[in-house]
Amino acid sequence: MPYDLTSPLVIGISSRALFDLEEENRIFEEQGLEAYADYQIRNENRPLGPGAGFELVKAFLRLNTLKPERRLVEVVILSRNSPDTSLRIFKSIEHYGLDITRAALTGGASVAPYLSSFSTDLFLSAYAPDVQEAINTGFAAGILLTPGAAMSPAPEVNPIRIAFDGDAVLFGAESERIFQQSGLEAFQAHERALADDPLPKGPFANFLMTLSNIQGMFPDREKAPIRTALVTSRSAPAHERAVKTLRKWKVRVDEAFFLGGVSKKDVLKSFGAHIFFDDQHAHADPASQVVASAVVPYREGDAPTD
Repeated sequence: MPYDLTSPLVIGISSRALFDLEEENRIFEEQGLEAYADYQIRNENRPLGPGAGFELVKAFLRLNTLKPERRLVEVVILSRNSPDTSLRIFKSIEHYGLDITRAALTGGASVAPYLSSFSTDLFLSAYAPDVQEAINTGFAAGILLTPGAAMSPAPEVNPIRIAFDGDAVLFGAESERIFQQSGLEAFQAHERALADDPLPKGPFANFLMTLSNIQGMFPDREKAPIRTALVTSRSAPAHERAVKTLRKWKVRVDEAFFLGGVSKKDVLKSFGAHIFFDDQHAHADPASQVVASAVVPYREGDAPTD
């Protein structure tokens, strides 16, 4: 029988999101594909360093040791590398003992069409066009910000800590559009008036629900191996609609921070996030200095300023 990927949580990740390929990417951009391929083949037996998504992937794969009777997580490499240039990637996977056996190697073509083939729940890549295509077709996806201090391997921290912005990430972009176009006062009045009406689902709503299902497999919620946080620029009175929406979805985040414009960076550092998802570079870029961070692009035609 074929292996069913609809049961575990499936994380698709590009090679540059998993490993530190910044120098290799520079060679590709400045000297072209042939120089890049020659460099990778010459260095085939030299392991790559960890990238921005490395610790997150390690943490997720550790979940498979908690339920020996079933695999909770699968990780799939979704890469524009060719099979020939990918050998260094697989040797690095073996070097670090990562339990990853599946890959789609597209030789420069888009990887987004293969997300459904692997039942992908989350896609992380440093290449914005692939992430945009994934978002447009309904997948939770983020552009992982690869430079920065968060690329350094961090000590193992349990549980896995995942932080989300609210509007345009967990929730739809409609309320964010009102804020961008009409200002804070109009936004707060709108949210107060609709406090009892659930916000529409954003691109990461289903991913949050999947994480919640995994948390529910452990009898003591406080000791579950995943901890989630809502880290949003919302503040009172606009917080109420967000809380009631999560309640309507039957999803409980473990922590919530309604910051009202205060920088998210220090809160995320204190929370110890393995990754943070936000729709704006203004929040994700500073956060990437202390935690791995990913920008969630707007769905096509959904940008608040459109």
